[in-house]
Amino acid sequence: MSMVLLAVFPLDVVLPSFPALSNHFNRSQTDIAFSVSLFAIVISLSQLLIGPLSDRLGRKKLLLAGMVVAIIGAVGCVLATHFTAFVLFRCVQALGCGVFVLAQALVQDLFIDKQRDQLRIAMMTASGLFISLSPLAGTLLQQVFDWPASFWVFVVLASVVFVKALFFLDNPRPVQHASHGIVQSYWRVCRDPAFIGYWLISGFAFACHFSFIVMSPLLFMEHLQLSPYAFALVLLVYGMAYLGAGIVAQRISNRLAASTQITAGLLLILTSGLSMLALSIALGLTTVSVLVPMMICTVGITIIRPITTSKAMDVFPEHAGTAASTGGLVVLACGGVISALVNLSALDLQTTLAICFIVLGTVSMIVHLLINRRSAALLPE
Repeated sequence: MSMVLLAVFPLDVVLPSFPALSNHFNRSQTDIAFSVSLFAIVISLSQLLIGPLSDRLGRKKLLLAGMVVAIIGAVGCVLATHFTAFVLFRCVQALGCGVFVLAQALVQDLFIDKQRDQLRIAMMTASGLFISLSPLAGTLLQQVFDWPASFWVFVVLASVVFVKALFFLDNPRPVQHASHGIVQSYWRVCRDPAFIGYWLISGFAFACHFSFIVMSPLLFMEHLQLSPYAFALVLLVYGMAYLGAGIVAQRISNRLAASTQITAGLLLILTSGLSMLALSIALGLTTVSVLVPMMICTVGITIIRPITTSKAMDVFPEHAGTAASTGGLVVLACGGVISALVNLSALDLQTTLAICFIVLGTVSMIVHLLINRRSAALLPE
């Protein structure tokens, strides 16, 4: 759970500091938002080595090394005097934060069957709560200590987790000396259509959330002129939806088949996009016309991502690190690239988000249908 916290904290706690960062570095808030998208992309790239290496070296060594790099990057962000240096150190921080993808590998190592599904739902719910609390914490830190405070808090949290992992975490997997290298490991997992398909669905669902999070300071603080405190409260309400969504996901996970859960979640994402588009036409840009559809979307995301993650990880349980890093790459790359495209859109942000949800939900439905057809074709007659 501490790894879940550290994975979302550096992304979300800085959101209320967009105006302060813009003033400090004399850059537009759009540039600051782009740096968040870049942060996600760099994390996804760093996972390319982390996963396969963890299958060989164990999780602990890489986790400790990654946290050291992330701490160095966070300190560098505070000391940066130019925006270019700030972005470079954010990339260093992102490189280190890539190790938190090993949370999924640890779940695969230490738990079995329904335990994995239930824990992943709990992790998703906790992630939503951390997302909701991080901007509020960021607002308080911004008002009292200015924008560097969020980076110092990250340094403290990461240091505490480093000490805890150093003394209490054993390598849950023995060192492996596989006969094939990193490229061959990736080739093996990536050529499985179902494996990639499930991660794509999870990535598209994450992109719906991440695009909203990245654009939320522009929507609420720049366009609607909300104060940082009011903005944090809006995200707190949004994050609370994850708690209710987690309860729903826990209950249906034991009652509905995995395929039915995924379909239900995708229908909710489509519904959220259509409702946001309708509200945009009827009401224009308001807090309600954005927040209500996003809460519907949140339920769909919370249903989809744990089950698609479990289905993907179960394909290659003996290569959990490689599978987790591949999934992390797909998910965060989807979030980073799609949020950057939303940021560059010529349409207004609310309409762009609505269209994004509709398109991603539709494409995910097609991918899910193809997975089901392939699975049916492989069944013996």
